[in-house]
Amino acid sequence: MISARNIRKSYGDLEVLKGLDLDVGSGEIVSIMGASGAGKTTLLQILGTLESADSGELLFKGKDLIKMSRSKLSQFRNSHLGFIFQFHHLLPEFTARENVAIPGLISRKAKKECLSRAADLLDFMGLKDRMDHKPSALSGGEMQRVAVARALMNQPELVLADEPTGNLDSQNAEDIHALFTRIRDEFGSSFVVITHNRKLAETADRLIEMRDGKLLV
Repeated sequence: MISARNIRKSYGDLEVLKGLDLDVGSGEIVSIMGASGAGKTTLLQILGTLESADSGELLFKGKDLIKMSRSKLSQFRNSHLGFIFQFHHLLPEFTARENVAIPGLISRKAKKECLSRAADLLDFMGLKDRMDHKPSALSGGEMQRVAVARALMNQPELVLADEPTGNLDSQNAEDIHALFTRIRDEFGSSFVVITHNRKLAETADRLIEMRDGKLLV
């Protein structure tokens, strides 16, 4: 689905990514582990077109993303990618259902349609009775489930997760990783997940170690 070839990225004199290659197949869950400073988040940001590589090739279903304009990349992200971060980044003034609907509204879908899909996704997440609550009334695990539902709003082919369970207790962390497998099986989404938790990383289809800007295969 997505292929990165000879990706390099530097910040000043610091070379963060050193010509790495990565392929993620359709419906595949890939975990990436590595020490702080290994370049994991930079890689994820480049895969998500939030950051540009200095050189290399990034293909999504054969389409060269590096050559796309900023406006086209913005449309691409909204239509094809989902993002989950360590902190949920929910808007406090909106309900869980309204937070989930936001990516759909950004893509100019009808509000009624967006709220209906948001409700279905929250039901899938086990939050049917919590969808009209604001974030302040939700637990940490519930808020992260809302964030996962939001990532799925526009039916992304690829979900990128940066330490999605780093702020959760062990049980909620296990539940979120199990949820990724259910999502893959139900919706067909691929995942790239950065985590420091080896036990959870090993539940993925493939675990890749990253060290000093390179992937160890």
